[in-house]
Amino acid sequence: MAFVFDVLSTLIQLYSWALIIYILMSWFPNAKESSIGQFLARICEPYLEPFRRFVPPLGMIDISPIVAFIVLNLAQMGLRQLFLWFI
Repeated sequence: MAFVFDVLSTLIQLYSWALIIYILMSWFPNAKESSIGQFLARICEPYLEPFRRFVPPLGMIDISPIVAFIVLNLAQMGLRQLFLWFI
């Protein structure tokens, strides 16, 4: 059971880093058009899209990734609580 928790926790952390890199790429011109940018868009946009529908942008600032990170952290904490509950 600990192995499954470790794998899922690691996957959530890797996905969080992928989101951070994808968001930072928006600050650099043409970075999202690179092969890495396109790969990150394929894995990050499906997750960010529902948050963008419900969280309106504040002018030029898109705060939906912040909400997405909060949800990922809540998922990781919930996973940890489930693991502790099954021990």
